[in-house]
Amino acid sequence: MSMMSTMMTVMRKELRDLSRDRRTLMLTLLFGPLLYPLLILGMGKLAESRVRIQIEQPLQIPTIGAENAPNLVRFLAAQGLNTAPAPKDLAEAIRSQEIDVALRISPDFSKDWADGKPALVEVIRDSTRRAAEVPSARLQAALATYNGQVGALRLMARGVDAQVARPLEVATQDMASAEAKRGMMLSMLLPVLLTLTSFIGGAYLVMDATAGERERQSLEPLLATPGSRSAIVSGKIAAACVVGFASLLLTLIAFKASAQIAPGNVGRQLNMNIGSMLQMLLVMVPMLLIGTSLLTFLSAAAKSMKEAQSHMTWLVLLPMLPGYALMAYPVKSELWQYAVPFLSQNQMLLKVIRHEAISPTIWAVYLGASLGLAAVLWFAAVRRYHNERLAISG
Repeated sequence: MSMMSTMMTVMRKELRDLSRDRRTLMLTLLFGPLLYPLLILGMGKLAESRVRIQIEQPLQIPTIGAENAPNLVRFLAAQGLNTAPAPKDLAEAIRSQEIDVALRISPDFSKDWADGKPALVEVIRDSTRRAAEVPSARLQAALATYNGQVGALRLMARGVDAQVARPLEVATQDMASAEAKRGMMLSMLLPVLLTLTSFIGGAYLVMDATAGERERQSLEPLLATPGSRSAIVSGKIAAACVVGFASLLLTLIAFKASAQIAPGNVGRQLNMNIGSMLQMLLVMVPMLLIGTSLLTFLSAAAKSMKEAQSHMTWLVLLPMLPGYALMAYPVKSELWQYAVPFLSQNQMLLKVIRHEAISPTIWAVYLGASLGLAAVLWFAAVRRYHNERLAISG
């Protein structure tokens, strides 16, 4: 029997065994693809609703010393920021999140105002509370507007053109493409999610096909067949890749479907075209091979299914490391990054999401490094399968 024939036979056997356990198959294929988009859409909807409510609705701003600046109070009210009596213990009220933001107007406000000096007002908030971000921004923007208007009026009252206080007219030109702007949400979500899905998407099948069969003592008959160990390993890896690829494809389809039904800005930011989805699948194929080969290698060293599953604790963290590193220390895209596992997938997916052209050199470095690592891990797994003790349980 040829190696290819043996590999296909083993692959069909593993897929058939998995299909018999329909509950596990459904959880493997559908749980992630359905849960992630629903979770993301729900979070996006809640965040959008919170921001919209806090921006559009009038806010009550607990204020100390409101009587010291009646004109300012009236201006804030016109902006939908109504002053209210402040609690006795303002600091405790903010710490306990009873209020999001407060305003303190200096007792000397009227005197400083009359003298043409800067009159002190304090915005009191907890900068670590995300719920206070929008109310604080609204209050600070209103105070900045009032500050600018009054400053201009003072200059005009003295016969000075208000433009004198603005020596620079600063303009900003955003060079980001429309596709890159729309892909900002996807660039935060998809790289880690797709890398994680492809890396461990076939984990259950791989672990069960090696550690599980070893524990059930059904691996020895398979190893006793005339088929080569490399063909057997390749068949098991191929079966896991099929499952992982299916999970990956369903995840992308779920995101695409979610974008079609999501309202407003969330839907636009989650939308992907078919070409981008196909590119993402191509980018993730090497990670499928890396993940399944590594899991096969680790499972072959495990004496039981539980021992094999214990590796998931640290394996799940690996795809997240580049994302965390880039958040802490953003770096410019360089060629060497496309040879680093996990980081290369992150960078490639970002290019696809931003609709940036990927040069043949980058593709060559990425595919060469990724497939090379997968080949090394495959060879290591094959060597493990040559260990005769693999067939012995316990």
